[in-house]
Amino acid sequence: MTGASSPCVFCRIVQNPPATGTTLLHSDEKVVAFQDIRPAAFRHYLVIPVKHITSVKDLQRRDEDYYLVSRMLNVGKTLLQQDAPWSKEYRFGFHQPPFNSVKHLHLHCLALPFTPRWRHLKYMSWGPILYLEVEKLLEKLKPSQPITS
Repeated sequence: MTGASSPCVFCRIVQNPPATGTTLLHSDEKVVAFQDIRPAAFRHYLVIPVKHITSVKDLQRRDEDYYLVSRMLNVGKTLLQQDAPWSKEYRFGFHQPPFNSVKHLHLHCLALPFTPRWRHLKYMSWGPILYLEVEKLLEKLKPSQPITS
């Protein structure tokens, strides 16, 4: 949480979803999921960590962060497969600073098609800027395996 006097909007959702008018699609000790208020696709969900983490830039190559992002992805995939099993394409990723609209880590989980169609531009991987696909982030975070002889 950013501060006791004015937590970020996602921290408020974690603390008290009804007070924010948010319906949780999933909640556990590590992550919560809900619909994006400005959906860019047929289905557009956000999965966020319960613990406040500002952005992907705050994640490191360590077990804790790798498993958190893996958990976020698993929750997002499960929700989309339940809610939009007929979708031919799903997309999962994070906007990177300064392109993230809320300064609380959040995984965009999209069941395509995009609505309106031009929205796809905001969710394209442009190399190291704008939008980072979750698989690429997981590659960066995966802890090194110890060498055994």
